[in-house]
Amino acid sequence: MNIGLIDVDSDIIKKMKQILITKVNHSSMNQNITIQKDNVLKAYSNANKEHKELLESLFGKDTFQPQDICDRVKTFEDAVRELGDNHPYVVEWNFLKEISKDKDVIAYIKLRIITAALNEGWEPQFIKGERRWYAWYDLLTKGQYDKLTDEAKRRCVLRSGYYAVANGGLAYAVALFASSSSYTIFGGRFAFKSEKLAEYAAQQFIEIYVDFCFIPKAE
Repeated sequence: MNIGLIDVDSDIIKKMKQILITKVNHSSMNQNITIQKDNVLKAYSNANKEHKELLESLFGKDTFQPQDICDRVKTFEDAVRELGDNHPYVVEWNFLKEISKDKDVIAYIKLRIITAALNEGWEPQFIKGERRWYAWYDLLTKGQYDKLTDEAKRRCVLRSGYYAVANGGLAYAVALFASSSSYTIFGGRFAFKSEKLAEYAAQQFIEIYVDFCFIPKAE
């Protein structure tokens, strides 16, 4: 049978079908076929849609989901799927996106969803000894930007103005004099449970953070 897979994967698919036949024809008998998980995952990655559905029906869709949350949440839509339609933040988003046109409001709701998804149920308790992380950006002058490497420049979003402020969301952050200086007064609400998650969110969703922190120039 030619299914477009390498031999080892073809054998695995055949075993999957054998398991299904066993379940249908010998439901009262205890027959087991052992397959290594790594081989199943390899077969899934090379399988076409039909065979992926077969594997999912046997092992469940969760078996083939990336284990690392950063691999599962690459976009805002991924974060929404991770939380599910019944999550309060998602319900709020589905309502507000129809009535609000303000970029900062939309960005705020998006960032709450992204933060909740990446934290996988963890929420800050704001108790003594608790460590929390949040996305933080350095504000650079054009001269400082020009001295950066090409790789570092790729991580920058170019904005400039005499005065910019964000109060009470990401943090209380003020930038003065063409965005040449910044400081923070109190901690952020978009708290992450690890430094890794905060750094990932800051890089992966930088444009959404920018929409939240800065007021766009009037056209």
